[in-house]
Amino acid sequence: MNEDQSDSINHTDSSHKSWLERLGQALAGAPKDREELTELLRLSRERGILDQNRLSMIEGVLRVSELQARDIMVARSQVAMLQRSCRIWDLLPTITETGHSRFPVTGESRDDVIGILIAKDLLPYLAREGEPEFNLRELLRPALFIPESKRLDALLKLFQESRNHMAIVVDEYGGLAGIVTIEDVIEQIVGDIDDEHDLNDESYILNHQEDGRTVVKALAPIAEFNEHFNTDFSDEEFDTIGGLVANRFGHVPRRGESTDIGQLHFEVVSADSRRIQLLAVRPLEATENTRQAH
Repeated sequence: MNEDQSDSINHTDSSHKSWLERLGQALAGAPKDREELTELLRLSRERGILDQNRLSMIEGVLRVSELQARDIMVARSQVAMLQRSCRIWDLLPTITETGHSRFPVTGESRDDVIGILIAKDLLPYLAREGEPEFNLRELLRPALFIPESKRLDALLKLFQESRNHMAIVVDEYGGLAGIVTIEDVIEQIVGDIDDEHDLNDESYILNHQEDGRTVVKALAPIAEFNEHFNTDFSDEEFDTIGGLVANRFGHVPRRGESTDIGQLHFEVVSADSRRIQLLAVRPLEATENTRQAH
């Protein structure tokens, strides 16, 4: 190797230090709190030490240390559950319609979660002819129970240690509050993870509740939303109904927050720190009747 080539390689090595080394140099001043650390990280992006993807992931890690299970859980009303008393053929409609791989199984009531069923554990039974001898309890995996206040960084470590992928979130009275999966936690760091089922699910209107609410995806295009609900919301400024609702709040709302737009009442069913995911929609007239009944 000649001298010119050697100099060229050395120059390349020095100018392409790992982003981690350069970040360490940028943070040599030891920030005093999270706000100062975040400012330094964003300054590092502006200087080209970090790209936007790495910055987003680092901010996600910091965010996970502050969020609790209640902040990202799928609420009780949206959890697809199976009953212990069901025959194998009775389980299939819920499994195929939702596309989930894991399901809480209940006993006497929705608060009585007795275990977790992994859908693929049913396959050996489905291959048998006729009505197979089937005991659902024998297939159940132990359920992991956590309080609503469980911090996500501690929950992620618990998932790793216990080799569980789903946790049952319970309220202060021991009742079912919702569920959290390991994917939900990881998405707080790396962003949304779409699986094969997500990609093939083109329906934005998910289901109709007995109380008159309709659950819709926040990514529903406003034009499609208008067609379904017979509304005339403008899509000149926002493309999705979630964007329209978030604008009305003036911030990214948390689960349970609600607002009225036109003749509809919107309640946030699911949201993370970056965007709304699911909305429950019902006419204002139905909302007023519900309030008066209570």
